[in-house]
Amino acid sequence: MNAYDAGRMADLLYKSHKLSMVETPQQADLIILNTCHIREKADDKIFSELGRLKKLTKGHNSNKRYIFGVGGCVGQAQGAELFKRAPFVDLVFGPQNYHHLPHMLNQVLDGKRQLHDIEIPPESKFDALPSAPSSGFSAAVPVQEGCDRFCTYCVVPFTRGREWSRPVADILQEIKNLTEKGAIEIELLGQNVNAYLGHDPDGVEHDLALLIKQVSLVNGVERIRFITSHPADMNDDLIAAFGEVPQLNSYMHLPIQSGSDKILTAMERGHTVAEYLTWINKLKTTCPQITLASDFIVGFPGETEEDFQNTLNLIKEVRYGHAYSFLYSPRPGTAAADMKNIVPQEVGEERLSRLQELINTIQIEENQAQVGRVESVLVEGVAKKGEGMLAGRTSGFRRINFLAPEELIGTLANVLVTEARPNSLIGEFIRGNK
Repeated sequence: MNAYDAGRMADLLYKSHKLSMVETPQQADLIILNTCHIREKADDKIFSELGRLKKLTKGHNSNKRYIFGVGGCVGQAQGAELFKRAPFVDLVFGPQNYHHLPHMLNQVLDGKRQLHDIEIPPESKFDALPSAPSSGFSAAVPVQEGCDRFCTYCVVPFTRGREWSRPVADILQEIKNLTEKGAIEIELLGQNVNAYLGHDPDGVEHDLALLIKQVSLVNGVERIRFITSHPADMNDDLIAAFGEVPQLNSYMHLPIQSGSDKILTAMERGHTVAEYLTWINKLKTTCPQITLASDFIVGFPGETEEDFQNTLNLIKEVRYGHAYSFLYSPRPGTAAADMKNIVPQEVGEERLSRLQELINTIQIEENQAQVGRVESVLVEGVAKKGEGMLAGRTSGFRRINFLAPEELIGTLANVLVTEARPNSLIGEFIRGNK
């Protein structure tokens, strides 16, 4: 979502002020940090980066007037308070306000400083954004933003706002524009994407499953994927889509965070481990080749060794193709930030190490299970290593490198998996099956 927002800011500022992207901060007139607030480490990186950028105003370019902006979720969370830590910043705005950037920039050019805009406006920012000038062959399209779940550790409802869904017609029109410019893969985005409930011009309500079917009918769409889903908002129609929509990738990112019902209750996740496993088993039945992914938080307040072992047991049962894992980080304003029974840092770090070791072991085993299979691969570009090698992703979102002509970039190619590595696959292009 942040990558999408950054790209749309660039589109917006090119249309309003003819500003183009440059390679280095030194070349820029306007420097924007589009930020994340999900973990404390992300905040720390932002202020560290701001410290480095401030040096631009003191070096050989000290006579140049740089304009600095901080957007995204840190901008939303801190607002005008951010100016106290970084007084040289000119603009602060949230993820629902960046369509106001041209007006804010005009004010700065008129001599005003330290402007902030973090009120979530009643109008949709998408109505104010220009059509993207180009998309590439894989394009992201937000369909839902915000979250109403209020998990006790999470800042998303406070930084992205409450759940809302874009109208079906707006989504389909954006996708049509993207396919006309060469996109063949569409990624549907949402903080809680399977909570999508939008309406078409006739007032018919669409959930995510019905939206996926509508997207599959758009001329030029050859692959569809979506991220990120919440287990408590799963339904059987979405499961069925994996068997009914040929373009839908065999990949599902379904975060659970913990394998302990006690911890899930403390997190207010709204589901049990058994309910989660019911959805997992339905997915595997409908789409046996599906790659499953998840998120895990280790060291949540009150987590015991037994709770942690339950998480390890869950990972062994589900066998994720990959997973993101983090040590719990208290976020200001969330309910969990005031919880007691804090897990000692060294205990959390040791558990995280064990969990990641298990995830990596299973990931390698799952990669090895792909050897001998023929995969439809979206060819993304030239591989970083290996002369003549191209790189792409399978339907299960696994990276794969293979020897093939560069003219395949941006297309789907059939590739035989010949070798498994810890984080990727090696394959052989099957000629005549482009």
